[in-house]
Amino acid sequence: MPYIILGIIALLVIYVISIYNGLITFKNRIENAWAQIDTYLQKRFDTIPNLVEIVKGYANHEKEVFENVAKARASLGAAQTVTEKAEASNALSGTLKSLFAVAESYPELRASENFMQLQVELKGTEDKIAFARQCYNDTVTRFNTSIELFPKNIIANMLNFTKRDYFEIDDQNARKGLQIKF
Repeated sequence: MPYIILGIIALLVIYVISIYNGLITFKNRIENAWAQIDTYLQKRFDTIPNLVEIVKGYANHEKEVFENVAKARASLGAAQTVTEKAEASNALSGTLKSLFAVAESYPELRASENFMQLQVELKGTEDKIAFARQCYNDTVTRFNTSIELFPKNIIANMLNFTKRDYFEIDDQNARKGLQIKF
C-alpha cells in the first residue's frame, strides 16, 4: 500500500514538473518573439531620422509633419511595456504615413536614390515587424490558453504565471483612411 501512495505522489510530481517545464518553454518563446519585435522596432527607430532629414531638405515648410514624427519616435524610445510599445509603434506608423504623403508632393524627392533606399529599408522593416508581431501574438495566445485550461490553470496560478499582453494594432487608426491637410 505505501508503494502505491508513493507511486501516485511520484506521478503527480512528474506531472507538475511537466506542466511547469511546458509553461517555462512558452514563457521563453514569448520572450524570444518579443526580442525579435524589439530588434525590428529599434531598426525602424534608427532609420527614421535619416529619412526625415532627407525629406526635410526638400520640404522645409512641412514642419508639423516632422514634429509629429519626432514626437512619435520619442514616445517609442521611452516605451517600456508591450502595451506602451504597441501604442507608440501605432502612432509612429501613422506619422510615417503622413511623411510619405508629403513626399508624394515632391517628385524630385521621390527620385532621390537615398530616399528610395530608405523607403525600401523602412518598408522591409515594417513587414518584418508585422510578421514578428504575428509570431509573438500566436505564442501569447498559446501561452494564455495553456494557463487557462484545467488542470494547468491550477498549477499556473500556484506558480504565478499570468496572462501576457498582445502586441495589437490600433484598430481605429488602421480602419480609417489617412487624412492629410495642407
